[in-house]
Amino acid sequence: MTPSPVVTVAILTYNGEKYIERILKKLRKQDFAEPFEVLVIDSGSTDRTLEIVRSYEEVRLHEIPNSEFGHGKTRNLAAQLANGEFVAYLTHDAVPSNRKWLSELIAPFQRFPEVMAVLGKQVARPRAFPLQKYEIHGMFRHLGPDFGTTLFYATPDLLEDAASISVMSYYSDVNSAVRRKFLLEVIPYRDVRYAEDQMFGRDLILAGYTKAYAPRAMVEHSNDLTLQEYGHRIFDETVGLRQIGNDIPVISRAAVVTYAAKGTIGDGIRIARDRAYSWKRKAYWLTINPAFHFAKWNAYRRSALVDLDDHGAIQAGSLEHKRKVKHEQRSAESA
Repeated sequence: MTPSPVVTVAILTYNGEKYIERILKKLRKQDFAEPFEVLVIDSGSTDRTLEIVRSYEEVRLHEIPNSEFGHGKTRNLAAQLANGEFVAYLTHDAVPSNRKWLSELIAPFQRFPEVMAVLGKQVARPRAFPLQKYEIHGMFRHLGPDFGTTLFYATPDLLEDAASISVMSYYSDVNSAVRRKFLLEVIPYRDVRYAEDQMFGRDLILAGYTKAYAPRAMVEHSNDLTLQEYGHRIFDETVGLRQIGNDIPVISRAAVVTYAAKGTIGDGIRIARDRAYSWKRKAYWLTINPAFHFAKWNAYRRSALVDLDDHGAIQAGSLEHKRKVKHEQRSAESA
């Protein structure tokens, strides 16, 4: 690491002790030809996250109160603190899969000057529940082939097509990179409650800029969620999309059952064919996975119906709010 890095790898952490050391070890082993730095922004961790980060002398740590964290706001802060020309973002549970992760994430900028942001690939963890695993794999498979880089940009005739814009603007900042100057001076992240990455991707495309999908820049990532947490997470994500202007149609209770049943059948076939599972694991998931489908569509229906001005109702269904309350309770108990 040197004082003049080309890339700043920014990791946003909050109680990330489970994966943060694996991430930092992977970063130490990156095969990247140019200097880069690692910046961790922690928002009030109460577990061993800070202890682990401080044990890596080359890592720059910046701490903020949990109350100051915002998905877009804190990523903008990372760009302000960064020294690199490019800022590569990781969440505290996204683990680079190989030594070429950073090289592959930055390569589209160097090869294509018109690219302003890059989206990397995610693969689910081995113990992810099947619904989550297959949705992650399906999403990134549709972005482009694994053997090449895909560029996304809108031509004037496509700007009137909402469906095309939705596909072209898809963006996840779990594993991503951006030109620092572009983020600071042209299109920053918006300070919204949720879906800041989807809004950034849409803002970028609608403004006439280009983003890239780099599948060889791969991380292992899937949220470690219980069945109950998964429903609340779907609620957060769907309400977040509504709050940034996406049209989310309301579905009936009968549709909840229909969609859950169809998803269960489709996943059942995938589970039966999935060589990553032993026969015992297949039997387990064939029994458990249907509950995740019903949780998903129930949460979707609730989030489509909730009044966006009813902050109490939104907080009642929000996983992020529940975690924030727990953090405040722990802080009060330790004070």
